[in-house]
Amino acid sequence: MRVLVVDDDSTLCQWLSEKLHAHGHSCRLVHDGALALEAIEQEVYDVVLLDRMLPGMDGFSVLRALQGRQHPPVMLLSALDRDIDRVMGLELGAEDYMGKPFNMNELRLRLDIIVGRDKRRSEHSQVLTFADLKVDCLQRSAWRGGKRIDLTDKEIKLLMLLMEHPGKVLSRTLLLERVWGYQFDPQTNLIDVHLSKLRAKIDKGFSLPLIRTLRSVGYCLGEVEKR
Repeated sequence: MRVLVVDDDSTLCQWLSEKLHAHGHSCRLVHDGALALEAIEQEVYDVVLLDRMLPGMDGFSVLRALQGRQHPPVMLLSALDRDIDRVMGLELGAEDYMGKPFNMNELRLRLDIIVGRDKRRSEHSQVLTFADLKVDCLQRSAWRGGKRIDLTDKEIKLLMLLMEHPGKVLSRTLLLERVWGYQFDPQTNLIDVHLSKLRAKIDKGFSLPLIRTLRSVGYCLGEVEKR
């Protein structure tokens, strides 16, 4: 999993990062609500661990700001663990609410459940569309302008990731981890080779190219969203 940890306690953030990394997950650490919103706009995460009490914009305010926007599932962490706090957090859109202090094994299990639930929801969205491009996620098939495009298993997985996050730049690290399950090797050109073949199939013969390369950064479907 790619986890965004949002907490103003730097010691707790570092501890969480080390524990999650030990189980093969990667983390980004930020310490206030405004930076959390910026991180969610800039990168793709599987889940967000969000502290309730933050300087400036608190966790509930972050959830309110995310309403109506595409975002990863959020688990709230808080020393405020009353029923009224839990209910309010869930009503604002959190997937789960866990009180501090917490057991790390339980936290990991809850994260697995949240991310698994979110992936099943994505699978139920059977058809993805962008401009004149369409992908049937269950049939693993793609069309552009009504024309069927033959893609390999890896190519369809790469395209689905791009279509799930239009306008966002997906790094080579993320694509490699999500599609191949590898930790990133900065020497590999695996992603570039497959994206080059995918672009040739998707964009060849069409006046409007859809897959964009941002040199030394990653790939994006369509125009990059303005921040």
